[in-house]
Amino acid sequence: MKTWFFLLALAGTFESTAQDDAVKKLKSETERTIKKEVDTSGKHWRKGGIYAINISQGSLNNWAAGGDNFSLSVNSVLSLFAFHKKGNNSWDNTFDFNLGYVNTTSLGSRKNDDRFDLLSKYGHALNSKLNIGGLFNLRSQFFKGYIFPDNVKTFSSNFMAPGYLLLSAGLDYKPTKNLSIYFSPSTTRWVIVRDTALSNKGLYGVEPGKKSALEFGGFVTINYLKEFSKQITYKGRLDLFSNYRKKPQNMDLFMSNTLNAKLGKVFAVTWSVDIIYDDDVRLFGPNKTSPGTQIKSLVGIGLQVKF
Repeated sequence: MKTWFFLLALAGTFESTAQDDAVKKLKSETERTIKKEVDTSGKHWRKGGIYAINISQGSLNNWAAGGDNFSLSVNSVLSLFAFHKKGNNSWDNTFDFNLGYVNTTSLGSRKNDDRFDLLSKYGHALNSKLNIGGLFNLRSQFFKGYIFPDNVKTFSSNFMAPGYLLLSAGLDYKPTKNLSIYFSPSTTRWVIVRDTALSNKGLYGVEPGKKSALEFGGFVTINYLKEFSKQITYKGRLDLFSNYRKKPQNMDLFMSNTLNAKLGKVFAVTWSVDIIYDDDVRLFGPNKTSPGTQIKSLVGIGLQVKF
């Protein structure tokens, strides 16, 4: 009988110990889970950017926004990005702003470069690499621009003159976190020329006297952002738009490339190349009525802050 009491007591002790161990284990796992959720709750965003002010050597070819073909300028660049991902939803945002001033002995001091570009894209994942979603893009400049055919100062652009507002629905392919390829067969684009003097000339594809033109077509944008190291970063973008309503074979092209190399903590070398072709921008050629490939290249050295 005593043996049975001893065995029962021993079993009760093991059971109590096992229960205590189970409770401790459950409590530990709960604490780890809570701690993990707290630690990762703010990691849905990936944000950063670069601000730089440079002394730059620039060259322009058929640049409708204005400026000299060759110039020495002070150039300021702000480039920001904010990427959000949570579950199957993603939201990518980029903003770029360039502003430069040039001083030449022959034509005096004047603004050389001015452009801002806001791109916002929402996606819902169909699988690990393919999203369906929508895109918003606004591109223009803040100040007046001039071109200088035959050394004659000619007013050519202004704030929202032209301005490009684009809304699109399509598919976004992301094979890596650095690369996005967005395609849409259904895109609406407004070309805006709010400056009366420019709209009266019928520039940028807008009928004379009107302030905007509505276009509908296909659109592709490829965006690449890569940090090769803590010192070297590259940002590239290629946009293609085909207007179904007018010469769809003559696609509009917008391409930007920026390579940054840091020299120490605050100094950096920056090289940027922009290429634009728009069949409706007819400011070039012998009679200044033809389209042309616009190219801008800037090489600069200066102060840079990365955040």
